Amino acid sequence: MGENIAAKNQLSHHQVFDVSVDVHPQGGSKCFDDDGRLKRTGTVWTASAHIITAVIGSGVLSLAWAIGQLGWVAGPAVMFLFSFVTYYTSTLLSACYRSGDPHTGKRNYTYMDAVRTNLGGAKVKICGLVQYLNLFGVAIGYTIASSISMMAIKRSNCFHTSQGNDPCQINSNPYMIAFGVVEILFSQIPDFDQLWWLSIVAAVMSFTYSTIGLGLGVAKVVETGKFRGSLTGISIGTVTQTQKIWRSFQALGDIAFAYSYSMILIEIQDTVKSPPSESKTMKKATLLSVAVTTLFYMLCGCMGYAAFGDLAPGNLLTGFGFYNPYWLLDIANAAIVIHLVGAYQVYCQPLYAFIEKSAKERFPDSDFVNKDIIIPIPGFHYPYRLNLFRLFWRTIFVIITTVISMLLPFFNDVVGLLGALGFWPLTVYFPVEMYIVHKKIPKWSTKWLCLQILSGACLIITIAAAAGSIAGVVLDLKSYKPFATSY
Repeated sequence: MGENIAAKNQLSHHQVFDVSVDVHPQGGSKCFDDDGRLKRTGTVWTASAHIITAVIGSGVLSLAWAIGQLGWVAGPAVMFLFSFVTYYTSTLLSACYRSGDPHTGKRNYTYMDAVRTNLGGAKVKICGLVQYLNLFGVAIGYTIASSISMMAIKRSNCFHTSQGNDPCQINSNPYMIAFGVVEILFSQIPDFDQLWWLSIVAAVMSFTYSTIGLGLGVAKVVETGKFRGSLTGISIGTVTQTQKIWRSFQALGDIAFAYSYSMILIEIQDTVKSPPSESKTMKKATLLSVAVTTLFYMLCGCMGYAAFGDLAPGNLLTGFGFYNPYWLLDIANAAIVIHLVGAYQVYCQPLYAFIEKSAKERFPDSDFVNKDIIIPIPGFHYPYRLNLFRLFWRTIFVIITTVISMLLPFFNDVVGLLGALGFWPLTVYFPVEMYIVHKKIPKWSTKWLCLQILSGACLIITIAAAAGSIAGVVLDLKSYKPFATSY
């Protein structure tokens, strides 16, 4: 889903899911665009880089497991299917960046602006609800993933020290609490949008751990001298017939999560210069980035499955299919943690901004909500502006996500559920419905019917993936004791 909204390094500080602001146009200016904002400088290459940075994240680590459930035939086929659907619906969404004329129409600065302009009414609220729930879920998923990686570092060192004689059982809760404490501190930074370095750090970390996972998979195949796995996926006997069905559905959600970035596509498009029209640039950028991402995913997922077959772990770097070289695994898992610390904050920024803006509108005279306390910082030109409401609400938010993570520490199930819940509404339904309205496609025309069939088919896939993930959580809960289990 995408992991890294840090890709928004060129986005303006007010580009959260909010109402767009009409600015008097100043067409023809060398310094300003037609909406009065500073000249945009983005290109196909920068937009592609943003998308790749946003997409390639911890979701890649579950792809070997996902292909393992589906097999050598259905696994790659489903991955190509999701890549095509993501590319196609992204082109539909990019066409909705401007209202009316694709060159001179009013710009929609955010995903919700586009929904508001093209659909309006209750659908705007539904879109906002789905987006914010998805962002909340991502925060939980990242807390779980980071704690698993921290435990993996501890366990790999323990195995190395004890020569494999110690089972090295570790409780996940202290690591989740530690991650939560770090996030509470980072959450007090008012605005992450201008921290361009976060995108670079996250991109480097993403490629670091993904490449290590790919390299270890290749090395394992070379070591054993054969490709493991089967055409139909994990065999009955290893799991029951019912488990195979649920796990196959869950695998769909895992793959969907690995491709989800639609919620930030409009924001990325708003960094692109014109001419040519922004939609043309984004179509090229989307094709390039989805192709690169799919190639990378196919390599990581397929090599992981080839290395382990039915035993492919849910998280390639922490499932302990690999034990050595332990220092390389430590580097990979540390890269995951560093990546997720920043990604957590960047994903939560739109939600933070929405709540804080709503509070200021609701309580305009409250000092608790509106007053900033100026705190000088030695060595810095600008003081830190402490807002008590921000301190209180963001701390509570992080605590809630941490506690939920401690109750449901199931990486694969949570990733699958997030992918399922976000895929159909944000990647398919809203882009399709907006495109139909934007292009004034007649009802019951051939194109209208094809778009509705696509949307309906993706809805069925989403329901199946959600059901599989929920079933996985239920099965996990039967053998899990909250706040007490060690791994």
